[in-house]
Amino acid sequence: MTQPSPYKSTGGLLRIARAFVYSLQGLGAAWRHEAAFRQETALAVILIPLGLWLGNDALERLLLAGALVLVLVMELINSAIEALADAISTDHHPLLGRAKDIGSAAVLLMMLLTGATWIAVLAPRWWPS
Repeated sequence: MTQPSPYKSTGGLLRIARAFVYSLQGLGAAWRHEAAFRQETALAVILIPLGLWLGNDALERLLLAGALVLVLVMELINSAIEALADAISTDHHPLLGRAKDIGSAAVLLMMLLTGATWIAVLAPRWWPS
């Protein structure tokens, strides 16, 4: 039988509180060290309220705002991959480069999906079929 990791917590309310603190630390680190996260956050701060205002119902509001939140989530994951790759080595390595490129591609796809979502929700109002 394998031993549990000494780095994993056992659970309970203290674990939830610590996880919340670690999450805030992660957001802070992304804000301090990742220009793309700051740019996307600035855009989300503008567009999320706009999406909440433009949405006709709860589903449209969720689609417009949620897609923007998912861009930020994807950027956080991409930044974590990049930080881990850089911690392993800053020398060029094809697998580390591939990992970074794949993370970047995930952000791009989420941005394209977000744009398509906004178009699908809002375009029929200006160009009815």
